Amino acid sequence: LLDAKGRGRQSPPPVLVTGLSQARALIESLPEAAVSLAETFWPGALTMIFKAQPSLNWDLGETRGTVAIRVPDHKITLALIEETGPLAVSSANLTGQPAATTCQQAFDYLQDSVAVYLDAGNSPKGEASTILDMTDLVDSYDAAGNHSVSGKVKVIRSGALSEAKIRSVIGDLLESPVS
Repeated sequence: LLDAKGRGRQSPPPVLVTGLSQARALIESLPEAAVSLAETFWPGALTMIFKAQPSLNWDLGETRGTVAIRVPDHKITLALIEETGPLAVSSANLTGQPAATTCQQAFDYLQDSVAVYLDAGNSPKGEASTILDMTDLVDSYDAAGNHSVSGKVKVIRSGALSEAKIRSVIGDLLESPVS
């Protein structure tokens, strides 16, 4: 995937899943704040980065032990993931070029570097997903079962979901922007 796009190993692709159950199989832990975000914004334009399960041995590039997870808002893609399991993906373009919105555009960019093209019709060109780093969050429970959270959520890339929308779900767990 990285070679086909002309992309370096320092920009690992996200992994698409159908929901929280598939996500749990790929990540070390799922903080309650991430569950709340997923229940609010998935499927959709939210990508969350977590610490990867040690057993996840996919070569996604230089992940530093993490994996980026997203649930796409596209019925055909979700059906494909149901059949295949989680998929490492990227926009269908060469790095630095606009994302393809048709199968023909994808073929024009990638040619024979891709073995199979799935034509699901024109894809509306949308804004990129918002990417959040969830790796600093740790849920804790005391003997009485009371929940507390340490750490902050960091915005890695601003996209379709505004910080205000994210903050409306997780409040002060979202790191304040640097002024």
